[in-house]
Amino acid sequence: MSFNTKVKLYLKLFKGINFSFLKSIFFISSLIYFSFYFFNNIDQISLDFNFEKDGLNLLLSFLFCVLSIFLNAYSWKYIVMWFGKRCKRNNLVSFYILTNSLKYVPGGIWHFLERFNFVKKISNSQIAFYSTLVEPYFMLSGSFLLASLGVIFSPIYLFLILPLIFLNKKLIYLVLRRLESLKGRALEFLRLSDSKDKFGKKINIISFFPTKAFLFEIGFVLSKFIGFYICLNTFYTNNTLNIIFLLVIFSLSWSIGLIVPTAPSGVGVFEACFLFFVGRNIPQNTILVILIYFRFISTSADLLLSCPFLVRKLLERI
Repeated sequence: MSFNTKVKLYLKLFKGINFSFLKSIFFISSLIYFSFYFFNNIDQISLDFNFEKDGLNLLLSFLFCVLSIFLNAYSWKYIVMWFGKRCKRNNLVSFYILTNSLKYVPGGIWHFLERFNFVKKISNSQIAFYSTLVEPYFMLSGSFLLASLGVIFSPIYLFLILPLIFLNKKLIYLVLRRLESLKGRALEFLRLSDSKDKFGKKINIISFFPTKAFLFEIGFVLSKFIGFYICLNTFYTNNTLNIIFLLVIFSLSWSIGLIVPTAPSGVGVFEACFLFFVGRNIPQNTILVILIYFRFISTSADLLLSCPFLVRKLLERI
């Protein structure tokens, strides 16, 4: 059998895989895994904390989560600009922040839809479509790059830089076509029948590599991690773990939560993966408390900043 024939056969088998079903199975398995550990340690779990002693740390963790949202929003702004839309004001940043809480709404696509419609009004449908579609790939590339620091523990982590290689002017459209096929159901409201034909006419990528957008995405993941790390040290005062080790497993866990869109904002998946990767390095009851508090803090940051948008939407329905 020739090499080309083998490649075509593998691609055919790859396309035949029901990724939606697999993601649902993974999501359910993650919830079961997390629930098992939670109920197994429920008698040892206490969510009480000393406000005078720990309140400042939790506030600092919250502020870093807020900062991460702003960094993520600026990354999206520069993604839109990379595709050729000139933006002088920060209306893209504010709109991104306001719609961030919609990722918790069942369906998991409403934040994409709102951003697509917003960019479409100020530019064109192609820039709106591709900037909305590619943003999760930027997040994944940034978090994988940070996770690749695990190469100091094992050479296999070096493979995590592969997504970054495709993040350039020459190969980005190949990535976008793959994303369309892999996330087609979630983005069916955004799909344009003639998007392929008009890519070169309405998209004008301004540089070979999206440096600003990618650096802000790195800052987003790092800021998120710092918020988590502060939360961890608040409830686990005996922490002696290598900070690079924690960053690697945090980035990996967060990436898997991003890849599995069945879970709103990776709820359950991130926690289950972090539990699995950290193993026995942290007592189970302690890491469960840390994960619960961090989820509450990060979600609160999203909802607080998005509150004006949610109120406006609610009033429109009344």
